[in-house]
Amino acid sequence: MTDMEKQPIKKRFKHLLKVISSEQFLKMQGLGNEVPFFICPFDPKEFDDMSRLYGQLVKTLRNKGINVLKVNLYDLTIEILKERGLWERVLEMESTISKNELKEVFQGVLDPEKHLIPAISKKMAEADFDVMFITGVGEVFPYIRSHTVLTNLQSKAKDKPTVMFFPGEYRQSVEEGASLQLFKRLLDDNYYRAFNIYKHLI
Repeated sequence: MTDMEKQPIKKRFKHLLKVISSEQFLKMQGLGNEVPFFICPFDPKEFDDMSRLYGQLVKTLRNKGINVLKVNLYDLTIEILKERGLWERVLEMESTISKNELKEVFQGVLDPEKHLIPAISKKMAEADFDVMFITGVGEVFPYIRSHTVLTNLQSKAKDKPTVMFFPGEYRQSVEEGASLQLFKRLLDDNYYRAFNIYKHLI
C-alpha cells in the first residue's frame, strides 16, 4: 500500500484530480511500451465514499474540459442481459439454481471476448472522451474478473488512459510480480501491466 492510499479521501481526491487532468497523463507520456491502464485501489469499507469521489471527479474534470467515459460493470452486465433477452429468465432462475450454476450461466453469457469487451468497445466508439473510468468491480465478482477485463481490453483501449477503481489492493513486488487482491482477501489474479495511480507522479 502506498502512502497516498493511506491518506484521507479529500487528499486522495486532490491527487487523482491533479494526475488525471495533467497533460502527461492524458497524452500517456512516460509509460514506455505499457498499456495506459491505472488501478485506483481503495479499502472496500470506503465504497460509499469512493462512489461519491469518482462522481465528483467526473464532474470536476468535465468542468476542466476533460470528458470521462464511465463504465460500471454491474450496470453493463444488466444492459447485456436485457439486450440478449435474458434478464427476466436470469431473475427467474436465480431462486431455483445454486450459486455455482448461476456463476456458470453468467460466465457463459458475459464471455469477455464475445460479449463484455465488444459492449465496452461500443461505448468507447460512441463517446467523445479523454479518459475511461471502470467501476462496479466488486459487484460483478466472481462472474467477471477484473484481470480478465483488463487483459481483453489491452488491444481495444490503448489510445486513451483507463482508470479502474478497485475495492482491494494492487500489490506489486519484484519477487512476486503484481496481483489484484479483491476485498483485500481474495486473489482476483496476477496482472502486471497496470500502474498504481497513487504512484503516478506529476
